[in-house]
Amino acid sequence: MTPKARSEWEKMISGELYDPRDPQLTARRRRARELLRHYNSSAETKRSRRDRILRQLLGSAGDDLWIEPPFFCDYGTNIRVGHDVFFNFNCVVLDVAEVTMGDRVFVGPAVQIYTADHLREAAARGADLEFGLPVRIGSDVWIGGGALILPGVSIGSRSVIGAGSVVTRDVPDDALVAGNPARIIRELGQGEDS
Repeated sequence: MTPKARSEWEKMISGELYDPRDPQLTARRRRARELLRHYNSSAETKRSRRDRILRQLLGSAGDDLWIEPPFFCDYGTNIRVGHDVFFNFNCVVLDVAEVTMGDRVFVGPAVQIYTADHLREAAARGADLEFGLPVRIGSDVWIGGGALILPGVSIGSRSVIGAGSVVTRDVPDDALVAGNPARIIRELGQGEDS
């Protein structure tokens, strides 16, 4: 018996090379774009309507999620956030792999979180295949405006990412990081404000 071929979706969410032009993936992105169109034009509507759209879009979301429009993502279903999470205006989450956030995460304006990645060699990139690596963000994290979180990065709980930082490596718990590439500026004590 021949094993069933894995779908491009299955390859994508498991971090394997996949074809982003696959019709199933295209349809899922279209669905997300339609929900985002409604969400991003809903700034003046009731919060309950906006919450319903987010619940349809995201993989899971805790209570008191607030995302200021405009917001952009690839699929939405690979985004999982905890309670009391806030995204400021103009954030982008490329969620070809899972993006998870704990509770009380504050995301500044124009933050970009990338899970999508590409092969490094030009000839291999020409095959139009890509892959993704998950991003994990703990609880009580503050990500300053304009920060970039790159594929495969984990950010520990109670950490602060400085505005404009490019996070290329894992960040431990209780760290203040900043710069391009981001590096540890100092350790934060429990309950300390930056």
